[in-house]
Amino acid sequence: MRLVGLTGGIASGKSSFANALRRLGAPVIDADELARRAVLAGTPALEEVRSAFGDGVLGPSGELDRKRMAALVFADPEARRKLEAIVHPAVRRAVAVETARLAALGHALSFYDVPLLFETGLDRAVDLVVVVYAPRETQKRRLVARDGISDAEAEARLAAQMPIEEKARLADVVVENDGDLASLALKAAPLLAALRSGLSRRLPNAPAARY
Repeated sequence: MRLVGLTGGIASGKSSFANALRRLGAPVIDADELARRAVLAGTPALEEVRSAFGDGVLGPSGELDRKRMAALVFADPEARRKLEAIVHPAVRRAVAVETARLAALGHALSFYDVPLLFETGLDRAVDLVVVVYAPRETQKRRLVARDGISDAEAEARLAAQMPIEEKARLADVVVENDGDLASLALKAAPLLAALRSGLSRRLPNAPAARY
């Protein structure tokens, strides 16, 4: 089974495009969902987190207090690396199980939806990479409207990520999303058809396929 990496930037439309792919019957493995499941109450990974960070990161029912954990790791890069060293292997194991399940069901293609695909080196673990792209100013405008934040706050969030232009430069396929969601959804079927017909990684120095 071919595994296609799907990524983008904040407010670029990646999640909306993933949903359009799902509506067409394409399986999409959600890295964020797997990461949440990896540290559910009672899991070995959550016990590792508790051992590493103490009971203060747990809620009253023994579940991970995500707000406390997020505040801790965002303020301390070393703490973030420690958390990633626990969660990432658990997610990789879950992805292996899920890809095996999908292959056994007869799927020849699935997508792996990962916000930090390039940042975590997972672009090397997939067969090719699709980036959902929106110009930076469009990202900022959508962020302000979606989250009710100021321009300065939106700029700060964008500055904390790998620039969308860099992701597009590294991609094998770029899906442009500078219009509305209906226009974006219409691009899912042509992309799926091309992938099923053999669209693969671009050659060095060749341009990305664009939709």
